[in-house]
Amino acid sequence: MRIIVEKDYEQMSITVMNLLLAKMYENRKMNIAITAGASPKRMYELLAEEVKNGRNFDNVTYYNFDEIPFKKSGGYGVTVSNLKKDYFDPAGISMDHVHTLTVENHKEHDALLESFGGLDAIFMGIGADGHFCGNMPGFTKFGNKTVEITIPEAMKPALAGEVGGDMEEVPDTFVTMGPRSVMNSKSTIMFATGKGKAEIIKKAFFGPVSEDIPSSVFQLHPDFTLVLDEDAASEIKDLI
Repeated sequence: MRIIVEKDYEQMSITVMNLLLAKMYENRKMNIAITAGASPKRMYELLAEEVKNGRNFDNVTYYNFDEIPFKKSGGYGVTVSNLKKDYFDPAGISMDHVHTLTVENHKEHDALLESFGGLDAIFMGIGADGHFCGNMPGFTKFGNKTVEITIPEAMKPALAGEVGGDMEEVPDTFVTMGPRSVMNSKSTIMFATGKGKAEIIKKAFFGPVSEDIPSSVFQLHPDFTLVLDEDAASEIKDLI
């Protein structure tokens, strides 16, 4: 496990961008899964400029590692819609270079990845409860590959914001690459920002490996890089 601590969110975003670019510049086919959400927005702004104004990255195929579909309107789900808005469209990336994981194709997802030797890299965040991708405590086991998860009724109001605030758009299920699938990626990059993530960072990476804190499994990954700002690293500064 490699831990990189940067001064602030801006510098952390630059560092993550450079880690991804290092993969993308390799002179071979690269398959990379990336996260959506608020935390990586600045990194995607920076990366989009590099991609738009730089070399042709036709060697890169992108993947989403989880997806919440829109129940009523259909089309791209929450994750891919946000990736299009924040990165693919600003960078001028054709959707021909994006493989979308969906509820409909999730059963074939692992076989697809295995057919070309697996993901070269996966970039993700960590939740305050230690979840990664859609692997929340109590929802998946370390041995799970890509799975469809039924959303409990009690959880649906909390997901309304993800689908634009319309409860009619909240689906009954979502899909995610499970821990086993993610651990098969050759390289994993995770980042976290802010004091709100400091406690879980300590528990996940300096505590026991447990399904109660899903991200703790990355203590066992042979090529795992954790990028933090000083606030997110505040509880582990004496441990690294």
